[in-house]
Amino acid sequence: MGEENLAAAFNETNAPFAKLMGVKMILATKDRLEAELLVTPDHCTIPATLHGGAIMAFADNLGGCGAFLNMPEGCTTSTIESKTNFLRPVPVGQTAKAVTTPINLGRTLQVWKTEIFREDGKLAAVVTQTQIIRKI
Repeated sequence: MGEENLAAAFNETNAPFAKLMGVKMILATKDRLEAELLVTPDHCTIPATLHGGAIMAFADNLGGCGAFLNMPEGCTTSTIESKTNFLRPVPVGQTAKAVTTPINLGRTLQVWKTEIFREDGKLAAVVTQTQIIRKI
């Protein structure tokens, strides 16, 4: 990759909601982000599996971080669209792993794909989101 890994910086300064959820960034470069989320009972629906909203929030945070890394100085980003396919549950007690990569890095719109995996390596969800880039 050759790029600086900014994971430690994101772990320190990440969005308050991501910190509340317990998102732990492992890798953060312009072309790939990886993060983990330990699934606690507070993240779950019934039965005790990772809530769909928690999956979406996890992915949304990573897509926003990716957009941040790729936008010009003096700009901000917001999610304007997000779509999720839920494929398998992630049980409480497991650590979900997310891998986020860009699909398109335009000047105004960026599209990001996040794949969420269970501990057994099976794909649990795929999230595609669009980020708008605006001047501050």
